[in-house]
Amino acid sequence: MANPSKKKISKVVKGKNIIITGASSGIGERTAFLLSECGAHVILLARTEEKLKVVKENIEVLGGKASYYPCDLTDMDDIEKTSKLIQEDFDSIDVLVNNAGRSIRRSVHESVNRFHDFERTMDINYFGAVKIILAFLHGMIECKTGQIVNISSIGVLANSPRFGAYVASKSALDAFSRCLAAEVKGDNITITNI
Repeated sequence: MANPSKKKISKVVKGKNIIITGASSGIGERTAFLLSECGAHVILLARTEEKLKVVKENIEVLGGKASYYPCDLTDMDDIEKTSKLIQEDFDSIDVLVNNAGRSIRRSVHESVNRFHDFERTMDINYFGAVKIILAFLHGMIECKTGQIVNISSIGVLANSPRFGAYVASKSALDAFSRCLAAEVKGDNITITNI
């Protein structure tokens, strides 16, 4: 771990319990590997148990600590059930990384008869993220520490054509996060949108 940026990350995350949603592939998987290399215990969430198990095993082969919980982040009851299991297994959650998401590349006029495009993106990109934030926020407030990291999109700033459903869902999460940040600043909880 001669990498100077990894040393900086290690100072912040070593020994911390960090939930990562969408951890079975892509950004979530890479984040899990990086944070575990830096000494965090990563708690992996995604729909597919087999993929989560592989990520967990690969992290452990490299000497990291990982746990996994299959969870459909579009199902509010499943999020609630899984959150309770995590709270039973861990004294505290230090960081929550909301990475799970769905992107639909389709123009609005092509979605006129596809309202479900908007529902599906809001379900995971906004409602699922908010539901899991609410599940762990109280514990962070009680501990007077925590960080919530939401993976957003440059599209929120750029108003990208053909991404109306996706950008709207990420914009909603960004707005919620800004409001929440003002409310929890006194509780030493940081909200970060990337």
